[in-house]
Amino acid sequence: MKIIISVGGRFHAFNLTQQLLKKNYLERLITSYPKFEVVKYGIPKEKIRTILIKEILERSWRKLPKILRNFYNPQYLLHEIFDKAAAKKLVPADIFVGWASFSLHSMMKAKEMGMKIILDEGSSHIEYRRDIVKEEYEKFGIKPELPHSKIAEKELKEYEEADYICVSSLFAKRTFLEKGISENKIIHVPYGVDLSDFRQIPKNDNVFRVIFVGGMALRKGVHYLLQSFSELNLPNSELLLVGSLTDEIKPFFKKYEGKFRWAGTVPQKNLYKYYSQSSVFVLNSIEDGFGMVIIQAMACGLPVICTENTGGPDIVRNGKDGFIIPIRDIEKLKEKLLYLYNNKKILKQMSQSAKERVSKGFTWDVYGNKIVRAYKRVLSNS
Repeated sequence: MKIIISVGGRFHAFNLTQQLLKKNYLERLITSYPKFEVVKYGIPKEKIRTILIKEILERSWRKLPKILRNFYNPQYLLHEIFDKAAAKKLVPADIFVGWASFSLHSMMKAKEMGMKIILDEGSSHIEYRRDIVKEEYEKFGIKPELPHSKIAEKELKEYEEADYICVSSLFAKRTFLEKGISENKIIHVPYGVDLSDFRQIPKNDNVFRVIFVGGMALRKGVHYLLQSFSELNLPNSELLLVGSLTDEIKPFFKKYEGKFRWAGTVPQKNLYKYYSQSSVFVLNSIEDGFGMVIIQAMACGLPVICTENTGGPDIVRNGKDGFIIPIRDIEKLKEKLLYLYNNKKILKQMSQSAKERVSKGFTWDVYGNKIVRAYKRVLSNS
């Protein structure tokens, strides 16, 4: 079995590539990352093909003044540039795995070459994602930042052309089923975590610290977390937010000023220190295809409170490793935070349970074994 991976960026593709490499199934990795970065992941140079122009143009665009970036969004063009160039770098193989919105041209070429086509979709169905995020923006009277219309069109065509669509959560799978995609076409394999990068170290204080890690955006439900924590007003507690700040959340930061601590962006290699100094992790997303921060936090010994619209239901056993709550439910979030605040013994039990849950069932090696079995089934069904 020989497999080609094509990804405009990194995402979890490098972890997938590492797993295929271990099992001698990797034929080629096509990425926009430079080789000197990719080899840091233990991937041999001869297996790597790079399309640097996508990364160069995208990073240059991000450095432009915001007024110019608002004038034109090159997202679709950059994805097309990568996709068409990737199609020229294909060689004979059994399976082509391409990332959603980066792969339509490559998929067509791979199909001509006789490969089975798997589309890797890291989020929910593009139409579901667009509609629920738009709904959230409109609720607060904010101009929505939605997927480029041509990106959406392209992803819909990719869904149609793919032999299989690979998703990482039951939530994402549900959105595809609701949109009429056959269950037989869906591969569902949750992601893993590197336990050497995410490990628990001793907590230095007795503060009840609630942590969120991710982009400060409406899609992530940060505004509901700010409101919930502020209204609880718990003694000897802290809300710690880690991640990049978007303009849309700035008014909420101003509204709840003094009620939280924002640490800004933190290198991934240092995140375990922030998780380990916390008591509970919250991911209150409106839409999140998986939310790898969930398993990162659990690996560092944190119980998790997350919404149904994340990978939480795949991992978090409700009432044992944390709690699953509905989206936008401020009262339910407050109830679960208060419960853990008042029940330190249960908090400690959940902490240990969460860590054991991840270490046994959600490492990258477990993911690798599951995804390889899925790929073999794809070929056996040919």
